[in-house]
Amino acid sequence: MAKEKILVVDDEEDIRELVRYNLAREGYRVICVASGEEALVKARDEGPHVVVLDLMLPGLDGLDVCRRLRNHPATADTPIVMLTAKGEDPDIVTGLELGADDYVTKPFSPRVLLARIKAVLRRRQQKEEDETSVIRIHDITVNPARHEVKFKGRPIELTATEFRILHFMARRPGWVFSRDQIINAIRGGDYPVTERSVDVQIVGLRKKLGIAGTCIETVRGVGYRIKE
Repeated sequence: MAKEKILVVDDEEDIRELVRYNLAREGYRVICVASGEEALVKARDEGPHVVVLDLMLPGLDGLDVCRRLRNHPATADTPIVMLTAKGEDPDIVTGLELGADDYVTKPFSPRVLLARIKAVLRRRQQKEEDETSVIRIHDITVNPARHEVKFKGRPIELTATEFRILHFMARRPGWVFSRDQIINAIRGGDYPVTERSVDVQIVGLRKKLGIAGTCIETVRGVGYRIKE
């Protein structure tokens, strides 16, 4: 039986009960609230694995809730599945741009909603596994769980930012990342750092890696990559 915790946010009692019943039957732990204000409190206190969020809520609407969840450290990565009665509404696009992971239109099939929830849970699990897996490339070993980097078995002391940059790029060898992409990946889009700061971090990273630092290539006019 599934053990994940699902927060359901909808001001219609019959909708809440329908969703609660179908999720509970699948073994999920379900928390139901009727307002955006309650949703924010429960999301931060309960740490749900997924939030099912109605857009048309009294007071604080679903878009505002989505925005605040994404801007709070405790809920920034929590998957959000939007529920909306307006299938063609631009609010759907806005919600996705704000960071929602999926949406389901009303009236909806409980089986479809369940399938969407399972899909975002799978993606989250894959992301977590990806982010914690040990990476070995060019005789460099990156262990995110231990926050440890070794070159041919010899420990390399990196700063937290240098480690995040190396880990981010090493997960996708051969991919070229712009300075903005690197900044967004390691600190978030609102981190006040310049592109020049990324260049300085790369210089320091190459120096500490020694001969292995040559695997970090500069792609002129674009950014950086780790050679495949």
